[in-house]
Amino acid sequence: MSKNTTALVVIDLQKGIATRPTQPHTAKDVVRNAARLIAAFRKNGMPVFLVHVVSTPETMLKVQSDETFSRTGPMPPDWSEFIPEIGHATTDIVIGKKQWGAFYGTDLELQLRRRGMDTIVLCGIATDYGVESTARFAYEFGFQQIFAEDAMSSMSAEQHHNAVNYIFKRMGRVRTTDEILAGME
Repeated sequence: MSKNTTALVVIDLQKGIATRPTQPHTAKDVVRNAARLIAAFRKNGMPVFLVHVVSTPETMLKVQSDETFSRTGPMPPDWSEFIPEIGHATTDIVIGKKQWGAFYGTDLELQLRRRGMDTIVLCGIATDYGVESTARFAYEFGFQQIFAEDAMSSMSAEQHHNAVNYIFKRMGRVRTTDEILAGME
């Protein structure tokens, strides 16, 4: 992993998502590991992209599906704010999205290319929604990918493991946070 061409892309570690129960890694563990990656990338002058959902009920996709995410009422006003544990440095690039993936309808690809990035390290919640959707686009755009397996999680262990073992291993390299940090030294 080259420090000159690698960026960290953090998916949906925002108040309305990162506070939900997750498996196989707790949201608390995901946040802790993501924060370690963020700190290391910032320390090394490597780009950190913080991605969050900024859709409203009016701008959400309205597709017909057999199952949908349930809401018990309107989203709280701070729903899309990044969780305090990851902070927000002035050097971070913030990407607002209205769907699962971070590429479609945003300038993420443009921002990565302008900085000369050819590799992304992905982490966040949820493994098989935001992270996987972003990873599929990144793969099709030709980015090298490293997946921080213990800095992501989903609604069930099965969902997480399916994405990691059947999708991510075919699109890039699956590593632990410690392995990624060791590769930066």
